[in-house]
Amino acid sequence: MNIRLLNEDDTLEDFTPRDITLNGVSKTVHVAGSGPAVIVMTEMPGISPHVARFSRWVRDAGFTVYMPSLFGRDGAVQSAEEGAAVFQRACVSAEFRAFAANRSSPVTQWLRALAKQAHEECGGPGVGAIGMCFTGNFALSMMLESAVLAPVLSQPSLPLDDPAGIEIAPEEIAAVRERLEKEDLTVMAYRFEGDQFCKAQRFAAYEEALGDRFIARVLPDSAANSDVPPFFEKHVTSPHSVVTSHLIDEEGQPTVLARDEILSFFASRLND
Repeated sequence: MNIRLLNEDDTLEDFTPRDITLNGVSKTVHVAGSGPAVIVMTEMPGISPHVARFSRWVRDAGFTVYMPSLFGRDGAVQSAEEGAAVFQRACVSAEFRAFAANRSSPVTQWLRALAKQAHEECGGPGVGAIGMCFTGNFALSMMLESAVLAPVLSQPSLPLDDPAGIEIAPEEIAAVRERLEKEDLTVMAYRFEGDQFCKAQRFAAYEEALGDRFIARVLPDSAANSDVPPFFEKHVTSPHSVVTSHLIDEEGQPTVLARDEILSFFASRLND
């Protein structure tokens, strides 16, 4: 067995890097596994060893993982300073709406196209998608693509300046709710109780917008791992990353139970 240390850079050698051009924009997408597709969108500050570990769990559960490179250095354990620089660049990037409630980030259009292509390549009933932190709400916006059947929002953190804001246009979330009702679908969402980037007000806003189609899971702060990478130690001082940096990889831990519920959710929606 290849034992991977989470405090060292991950070579991602068991993923195939693909240059995928959609809507005139090219991005590297790391692909691994077989079975129905699941889009795993990285948290800030990039595809860390913790994010790669989660993608491997998805792959090993019987899915083809598509892990697009959206920011940062792929596979790296970034320093607090480097991670902060990545965060600052993303905040002013035209691809993201870090400070704008009621508007979807432009990059979600590319991600919807990726979901459509992944479904064509992998088959099955549809595609799963999980966003984390900076990308947390993207899986919801991706529901505007009919191939996406299993959206997961893990600590959705945008917009950064409005705790009760949700990063999607009103007409888009109305269309998503209509689709959820029509097709009997649900949205899974996760956060820690004391998360300062994804507060209770945001989940309340989702619940108001989506009703009982929004399934919220709020974990106690005591369930968070305290041994975190440098970026999190300095800049993310509250429990935050449910299935990556703050996950405690031990049987029975609330974060592991959350991970397993997510994998079961993908299986229930995507397996024939």
